[in-house]
Amino acid sequence: MTNVKNALVIIEVVLALLLTAGVLVQTPKATGLGGTIGGGGDGLGGGYRTRRGLERQIYWTTWVVVFAFLICSVANIWVTELK
Repeated sequence: MTNVKNALVIIEVVLALLLTAGVLVQTPKATGLGGTIGGGGDGLGGGYRTRRGLERQIYWTTWVVVFAFLICSVANIWVTELK
């Protein structure tokens, strides 16, 4: 059981690093404090726009990593409780 727990911890660390990278690589919808509050009056980044191409792939891959991290975390808790 110790080998499974160690493997889950290593997988969880790798997934955490991938998740961090996936979030940081994504393009923000609106940059700066004005865009965060709801402005972005320059018309370049404000409002809704469709994700396309690589941006869309990164977005969905990040969600897959989120769910994998969640499952790995729950499995890690479950294995720890069995001990």
